[in-house]
Amino acid sequence: MLFLTIWPLFALICLGFALAARGFPAETFWPAAERLNYFVLFPALLVSSLANAPVNDPALLRLGGAAIATICAAAALLWGLRLLRPLPAARFGPALQGIVRFNTYLALSLLALLGGPDALERAAIYLALAVPLVNVLSILALSEGSAARQPLRLAATMLRNPLILACLVGFALALSGIGLPLGTQSLLKLLGQGSLPLGLLCVGAALNLPALRRNLSALAGAGAARLLLMPGLAAIVGHAFALPRTELLVLIVFSAVPTAPTAYVLTRQLRGDGPLMAGIVTAQTLAALASLPLVLWLVRALAG
Repeated sequence: MLFLTIWPLFALICLGFALAARGFPAETFWPAAERLNYFVLFPALLVSSLANAPVNDPALLRLGGAAIATICAAAALLWGLRLLRPLPAARFGPALQGIVRFNTYLALSLLALLGGPDALERAAIYLALAVPLVNVLSILALSEGSAARQPLRLAATMLRNPLILACLVGFALALSGIGLPLGTQSLLKLLGQGSLPLGLLCVGAALNLPALRRNLSALAGAGAARLLLMPGLAAIVGHAFALPRTELLVLIVFSAVPTAPTAYVLTRQLRGDGPLMAGIVTAQTLAALASLPLVLWLVRALAG
């Protein structure tokens, strides 16, 4: 059963929550662990996955196009709905992030279990395109579009993102054909192996249960859109782009996982509604325990 396959991932999230609730190993450990993962371990995983990826494979090009189409279609629909029901940027930003952003650690852990190294290679391609896109959309939503009038500042913000930099380095290595010589592949692979379990523990440590008491209708709407409607949209787009099985799995998994905990950090930095964003992250992470097995079962049934 799929539940038996993926429950260890949620067990790590629960363990992270339990450890943080008990203050173990220390309150200062979790922010430091998240920074280590974000700036060192996870970029190492991206570079090692991308460096030898077949970036000229037409299936990968179609995956990139499908990823952009799925995210942009969802964002355009949200902006259209905002015209009918206006929301201030402080609340619209969290709503948009709750639907178009994704928990990278959980997605990659699922793909490693379900698709192996091939799925991780394709996931790195997805991330190389989707990470910059969702960050730009999130900043625009939280800033009432003012960031679009400062393109150089927006570009500088993007280029300080370690995930975007890692994707650029990995792409450059893959296109050049150099790869990772002199044992650097093994070094980065060792670093990357620690990224996913540590990332899931940090996701659990960041859960904010008190935030669930507020904005219940908003949390339910964002959760249903993210965990059910987004994978449905991804399936439609994936079939329209005629994606092979592994590429389709990557597209749907990234669309079905809950939103990213880092959305809370960006929301606070741009003076958005932090409690709403914390509630969205927590509610979706908990609800995904039920929604992901259903979505993945449907993916397998459709793939036949």
